[in-house]
Amino acid sequence: MDSLYVLIPVALLFVVIAVAVFFFAVRSDQFEDLERQGMNILLDDQAPTKPHSDKTSASDDDSNEHTDER
Repeated sequence: MDSLYVLIPVALLFVVIAVAVFFFAVRSDQFEDLERQGMNILLDDQAPTKPHSDKTSASDDDSNEHTDER
């Protein structure tokens, strides 16, 4: 029973923090245009790279491919 005297204020503190974070997010326009971010994933196509015929540049292409995969 004594633990309620600690847990109730801690719970109220969490509620106050959650409400403050929510209002901060609303004021900083984090909920504006929710569909654009979802559509960016679908429309983010990169142009295919052209294969090079030089053997000397093939090793450079391999290193570039690893960097592009990130």
